[in-house]
Amino acid sequence: MCSVTRDCLWQPAEQWVRKRSPGSFLHCRVGSGQATYHRFDSRDRQHLITYGVRMIAAKHQPETASGWLSGREIRKRGYFGGELSTLNLLAHTCCHEFAHLLQQSAGQRRRGSVHNRHFYTILDELHESGAAGATREALADQARKQALALPDTPFEPVDTRQHLDRWQVGDTVSFGAGLRELHGQIIRVNRKTCTVDGIGSSKGVRYRVPVQMLSPLTPPR
Repeated sequence: MCSVTRDCLWQPAEQWVRKRSPGSFLHCRVGSGQATYHRFDSRDRQHLITYGVRMIAAKHQPETASGWLSGREIRKRGYFGGELSTLNLLAHTCCHEFAHLLQQSAGQRRRGSVHNRHFYTILDELHESGAAGATREALADQARKQALALPDTPFEPVDTRQHLDRWQVGDTVSFGAGLRELHGQIIRVNRKTCTVDGIGSSKGVRYRVPVQMLSPLTPPR
């Protein structure tokens, strides 16, 4: 995702960005959590795009992919024919974060006004111009070369409401898998996620977890 973002999105736009902000450059990295974002440091003119590994993992399963904004954008705005798939979601994620870079460069990103009409005008243009399609194809090609599974089979969105009905404040839950399994107690039920305070080895950490990823924590017998 990092190399595709640089090659397919940054390279064609680099000159345009630097005319508006001389000396600007892009650094892409992989984060250890689910946080995925664009950030601009005005001191050294660095645009930073972070792709979270837990975000990438979540977009491989319909149960955990549906709650992300990228999925709602694909369906509502008809990107990639409105079809959800792992390949479409990850390609669109590259475009979404890069649209924030262009939005920042155009002076249209302000506190409290991030996903505004200027942002969606830019995002629409990335799809209409063919940049999003090129990003999708390059991502699929990179995955093939590295023998990585990147499914392009469409799947239906999962209705999170039925999952929300299972949980209430005070429930103890687990999420994650294997050595990364975490335990916590629900302190707030949100629209598509639950806010969870860690317990046990996770004590002192607060998480916002998609409801599809939660399982009841069975007390030891």
